[in-house]
Amino acid sequence: MKKQLFLASSLLLTASFTILHAQSVLSPGHYKVADKIKLEGDGGWDYIAVDDNTNKLYVSHGTIVQVVDLSTNKLIATITGTNGVHGIAIASDLNKGFISDGKDSAVTIFDLTTNAIIAKINVTGKNPDAICYDKVTQRVFTFNGRSSNSTVIDAKTNAVIGTIALTGKPEFAAADGTGKIFVNLEDKNMISKIDAKNMTVEVTWPLAPGDGPSGLVMDTKTHRLFSVCDNKMMVVVNADDGKVVTTVPIGDGPDAVAFDYNKNLVYSSNGEGTLTVVEEKDAKTFTVLENVSTAKRARTCTVNSKTHHIYLPTAEFEPAPEATKENPHPRPKVKAGTFYVLDVVPVE
Repeated sequence: MKKQLFLASSLLLTASFTILHAQSVLSPGHYKVADKIKLEGDGGWDYIAVDDNTNKLYVSHGTIVQVVDLSTNKLIATITGTNGVHGIAIASDLNKGFISDGKDSAVTIFDLTTNAIIAKINVTGKNPDAICYDKVTQRVFTFNGRSSNSTVIDAKTNAVIGTIALTGKPEFAAADGTGKIFVNLEDKNMISKIDAKNMTVEVTWPLAPGDGPSGLVMDTKTHRLFSVCDNKMMVVVNADDGKVVTTVPIGDGPDAVAFDYNKNLVYSSNGEGTLTVVEEKDAKTFTVLENVSTAKRARTCTVNSKTHHIYLPTAEFEPAPEATKENPHPRPKVKAGTFYVLDVVPVE
């Protein structure tokens, strides 16, 4: 709450500060679900990606990737044959997209303008999950969950050029814009730093007290990495020396995290049905601004840093079956025809 001041000069100073600071600081109630983008199909889903330059959204969905025009929130294309799709990497400078096809242990390469498939290539590991593009080397890195390694692809020629062994099961990754890639190792509670040019692991750091890190994103200006973990914690790491700067409480069941470069806001999508909004005030100070109500199992997200819309895929579910000795934690089935993407927006 603002303090009540009685001097005219103080009021003017306070008002000026409030106007400038309002661009970055949000109080509770400043985000809302503006739309549900309904998409056909009953397959599962994982990561979701947005191209800020073209205002297109790429949605992983079972055996396809659905392309949405965000100016209308309408489906404009479907990329098929992406079996067990996990993630989509955008290489705008090459006008290409790269899709990790987990069940095929392959990558589908497509044209960003036409959405036509350019090539499909096999990776050097099993179940490519997260996928990341490094603009400095113009290389794509897949992170193969069942073989604990990374396949390196020359994005210009579409050829596999190397394999990087990892010391644990890789989850999401982030590029720093200088030729370094960072990747969470979920089963080891660690994060590895990769030299993209030499295709080697430079160093691996512990993420304690974080447990089960999944989503990862980076603020390249402050050199801060944000890892969301299963123990309802976001771990903030200094990308220069691997030291944990601080931890921030988030909701339960996160699987992805996004960063709005123009607002200095970090978003953790939590399976419990919340979106934790964290403000990066400076390189040492991070504050939870709000836990926005979303939907159950909306665990992955992306943000358009130009429009500031956040997108989270999910669906409606049947009641979970009763637990048994053989299956103590049964999963509920998705209701047919209920898949959609939430469009969460800041309230002006």
